Amino acid sequence: MGQEIQTDITYYITGPTACGKTGTAIELAKLTDGEVVSADSAQIYKYMDIGTAKPTFEETQGIRHHLIDVLEPDEEYSAAIFQKIARAAIDDIKSRGKTPIVAGGSGFYLNALLYDVAFASGEPDKAAREKYMQIALDYGKMYLHGLLRQRDPESAAAIHPNNVKRVIRALTFFDETGIKLSSHNAEESKRQAANDARLFILNMSRPMLYDRINQRVDSMFDRGLATEVECLIGRGYDERLTSMQALGYKETVDYLKNRCTLDETKDRIKRATRHFAKRQLTWFRRERAGVWINIDDLQLTDLIGMAKTSNIWK
Repeated sequence: MGQEIQTDITYYITGPTACGKTGTAIELAKLTDGEVVSADSAQIYKYMDIGTAKPTFEETQGIRHHLIDVLEPDEEYSAAIFQKIARAAIDDIKSRGKTPIVAGGSGFYLNALLYDVAFASGEPDKAAREKYMQIALDYGKMYLHGLLRQRDPESAAAIHPNNVKRVIRALTFFDETGIKLSSHNAEESKRQAANDARLFILNMSRPMLYDRINQRVDSMFDRGLATEVECLIGRGYDERLTSMQALGYKETVDYLKNRCTLDETKDRIKRATRHFAKRQLTWFRRERAGVWINIDDLQLTDLIGMAKTSNIWK
């Protein structure tokens, strides 16, 4: 194993949901004396285990994981916060002579770290966020999206009206800086990935991916997703929290509040997850620093060999 250790490299493992990122990262960590840094936008939260597909203690196989079970579900989390604490985790891992392996399917979070994206001076203040959230509640998501379309048409075209969090972020960014978020992102997109970064994008056939998604959703309910969400509500976490709007949780809240049947809930989650996977793949196809890997043909030793081959990253 000693010959395989590459502490000068940071591996990034990404791909659509349910494609095997966690298992791949763990196996790669075993080969490279590595530790995993989660780039998932929801695994950071305590008490949210089943719906986020958080690896169990047994599944981690003794590999240390960072950025899991760190925040309470009502605490703020964003790409900027992720970037800061993920950097600290990577520095810590490297300081101990180990290999960092960043794994997750949130393209926005990964890019923040991979390209050292410069964020505004700070997160928008709570009052600004609450103002726009109240507008969404009073007048609807389409009205809120219309405000963004007036100020930043490019961002409005790129952000779905249902993604209220990102719509609000774009609006508050404009209010705070006077600059369109789309213009800021266009400048940031010119940044280059760090020389020590090696990004691998996992993929598989669409029918196989969709079958894995369907099986995962069924398994989540078998393992107690409804009970997990019920406990979160019992702890006082409001269904309107950003964390509780995560895929699988908001639908399960509707089931627990008798807004839909269990079968309808499962179907909604499966459908939404498939759509999410398609959006992820669209995002990753724009990724200029990554190497695509078919999970069916994956040999982890090949990843290590490819990471050493600098010309494929040019």
